[in-house]
Amino acid sequence: MSYYMPAEFSRQRAAILVFPERPGSWGIDPLPAQKVFAELINTIAKNETVYAAVSPNCRKTAEKLLDRSENIRLLDIPTNDAWARDIAPTFVKDTQTGEVRGISWKFNAWGGTYDGLYADWALDDAFAGSFCKQAGFGCTDAESFVLEGGSIHSDGEGTLLTTESCLLSKGRNPDMTKADIERTLCSYLGGEKVLWLPRGIYNDETDEHVDNVCAFIRPGEVVLAWTDDMNDPQYPLSQADLEYLESVTDAKGRRLTVHKLPIPDTPVTVTAADLANYRFEEGEDTREAGERLAASYVNFFFANDIVLLPQFGGENTASDERALDIMRSLLLDREIIPIPAIDIIKGGGNIHCITQQIPQ
Repeated sequence: MSYYMPAEFSRQRAAILVFPERPGSWGIDPLPAQKVFAELINTIAKNETVYAAVSPNCRKTAEKLLDRSENIRLLDIPTNDAWARDIAPTFVKDTQTGEVRGISWKFNAWGGTYDGLYADWALDDAFAGSFCKQAGFGCTDAESFVLEGGSIHSDGEGTLLTTESCLLSKGRNPDMTKADIERTLCSYLGGEKVLWLPRGIYNDETDEHVDNVCAFIRPGEVVLAWTDDMNDPQYPLSQADLEYLESVTDAKGRRLTVHKLPIPDTPVTVTAADLANYRFEEGEDTREAGERLAASYVNFFFANDIVLLPQFGGENTASDERALDIMRSLLLDREIIPIPAIDIIKGGGNIHCITQQIPQ
């Protein structure tokens, strides 16, 4: 059998989220974040099935916030945190039969003992296999190969997209060469060509996942996080990515069309009030007041017929509207739904980071 990773803009069978509660990510009072997660789940469930993993601590809250829908299925699977994109399986599809199965990558909290973000990730590492077992999917174990779902994109036609800053980081697979990693990706995901963006979003603590800086919207077309402000630390990163994207072709030999999707005009930062709400465990990466968060509109989620787009509000209301206008002009066949995402970005990621799709 031959498997490939479908594009995220293709039809979906379901989505996966994990209800948040980790105090170091979502605060001592996680309810604001839980309400946004519930809004996402309820919205996606209008178009497809949603699996929501819950712990005993937050099951009652989840049941209260979530719609009574046959499309919402709660699963009792313990986790260390709620980043479904990175801990849930990456799903691939058989080219002949259409069978869908998951891949369980090795997860080490974005860098393990080298530069991981928390000290205990055993539950997160076990999540993909546990999910496939409970939800009834076959599962391929990638064994010792470290990867997170947010570090890869696929156009569904043989092109894989990633960043050198992440996949070549010392905390992932330090004994593998770039060529080794490329062969491994293509083997598991049915890829024919890997495009290596140099960088991601400034201060992205995942070592700059691709899902925060660049995404396919259709074969041969991507959106790229951008800023025209040459004094912004994001400028040289996005500029390097643009130069790279304009110099390569995809697996089908096409030149890529690159659409610029500007980041928020005003940096989103950790406030003193945010800092007072966090409670960090021993060995967990901490935050500080004024720290710039990796806010980007590229961190959106495709679901059937819709796109869920982050919105940051406040000083970035105009930036939010600009991003909505751009996405609406690029995806005329989908409804672009704005989602208030400030309580997600405080955890360190955004809408794409907390969701994982299962192809039809």
